[in-house]
This record gives sequence, C-alpha cells and structure tokens, in this order.
Amino acid sequence: MLERKIQISASILGANLSNVEKALRLCEESQVDAIHIDVMDGHFVPQLTFGNKFLADLKKITKLPTDVHLMINNPDRFINDYLKAGADWITIHMEADTHVNRTLHSIKDGGARAGISIVPSTPVAALSEVIDIVDFVLVMTVNPGFYGQKIIPSAIRKIGELDVIRKAKNLPFEIFVDGGVSSKISGELIRLGADLLVTASAFFNADDPKKEVALIRSGT
Repeated sequence: MLERKIQISASILGANLSNVEKALRLCEESQVDAIHIDVMDGHFVPQLTFGNKFLADLKKITKLPTDVHLMINNPDRFINDYLKAGADWITIHMEADTHVNRTLHSIKDGGARAGISIVPSTPVAALSEVIDIVDFVLVMTVNPGFYGQKIIPSAIRKIGELDVIRKAKNLPFEIFVDGGVSSKISGELIRLGADLLVTASAFFNADDPKKEVALIRSGT
C-alpha cells in the first residue's frame, strides 16, 4: 500500500495580518501545501473577515494553492467572485446553502476543486446526497468563527466515519480537518483517515513553525 502524503494548509487568519506578505513567506519556507482563507460574513458565523479582493491580492504574491473556506450564507451568490479572484479550492457549508449540489457543480465547472464542510453538530449522514461529487469533505472539529479553539472530541469520530464510507463505496474524496489542529493531535487525526490538516495558531505561534509543520505532517 502506498504511503499517504499528509497535506498541511496554513490558515492565514492565524497570522499577524499587519504583514501578510511576511506570513506567506513563512508558509512557503515551512513547506505548507496551501493557504487556508476563512471567509466569514458575520451571519453564518459571528465574525467578519476576508473578501474576494483579499484573495486576489494574495494570488499576486504567492504560488501556493489557495484554499478558500466560505463560512457564509448563500455561498452560491459569491462563487464566481472567488473563482475570478483565483481560488484553487472552494469549500461551502452544507448548513448554509439550499441547493448544495448545484453550487458544488458550479465550483467544479469553474475549474476549482469543490469541497463540502459540516459543523460539529451536523452528522456525516447529511452528506449522503453530495458525497459522490465532492473532491473533499472538510470536517470542522470546532464551532466555526474563531481560531485558537480546542477540538470537540465528538467531532473527531466523523473522520473515521467518512473513511469507512469512501472505502466501502470506492469514492475518491479526501478528508480535510479544521479546528484545533496541532502536532499534539495530528497523529490521531491521520490514523482515522485525514488527508489534509488545517493549522492556524499552532503554526503561526510556534517557536519553530517549520518544525511544527513537519511534526503535524508526520503525526508523531
């Protein structure tokens, strides 16, 4: 069996935003695989963060893939804006969109990878009608809206549930995990089936960010 390459996406929300370019250089030097961009609307989650212009500006100064997490209501209205801004991956929330199937197809038709996310209170079963068309499922292990939270233990089991489903149905989707990820917990997440881990404060606040990335990736 081929060894899986665990990917790391660094959430720019955890960086010092007074110097975004410096934060991007740190991500590149630390060999992360993507930049995670949390887009929040103040409605689906209680915070306001980034828009499509921020993404477009990031694309001018990094070649890392941009992993856009739309934590917003009615994301279908904004997909084209983020595609035009250069999003490589776009995640929408199952709880935030009435016509999820259509929105996922619009992401894929626009040339980006399409992901679906669920908050800790949403069961894996809610994904049954779209799990065969997504490129990845993003499991939220904290309630979305703030970085630096501790993982909700009951949310972790969803990783294993998704791994069982994709093996049983021979589906190619990857499993992403977002929330409270650090080198202290990554081993368990990887063993359950996670393919990509989103890290914020554990990376940007580490004494040695490059070492933290290596430790998260190795799961040791």
